[in-house]
Amino acid sequence: MIKLTSRKQAASYHIQRYSISERTACRLLSVSRTAFRYQPEPGFDDLLHSRLKELASRQLAYGYLLLHGILKAEGLVVNKKRTYRIYTEEELQIRIRKRKKLHRARQPILLADNKALVFWIS
Repeated sequence: MIKLTSRKQAASYHIQRYSISERTACRLLSVSRTAFRYQPEPGFDDLLHSRLKELASRQLAYGYLLLHGILKAEGLVVNKKRTYRIYTEEELQIRIRKRKKLHRARQPILLADNKALVFWIS
């Protein structure tokens, strides 16, 4: 299967080269006319990347969900998945530290005296 972008390019080539209509070219190459006319809008990822880095460096303990809430309040994002994608691309994951184990010297276990046992039984 040919990618949509290459089919769109092929359709525009056929329109210019053979002077056929957009409708005919799209039908021949199996491209919907709305997909042929679609122009993607440039994203605001650069601004989002820099703002997310800045917030993550200031708030070290915040994960992507808390940072997403801040960005949403600022009006930069709507989708959590997009925030998570950028968060992982920038390698901003919170590092979970390994717990330090407390090392103590071993002490012998003290056994109960027989006298104390006789006292409690009687």
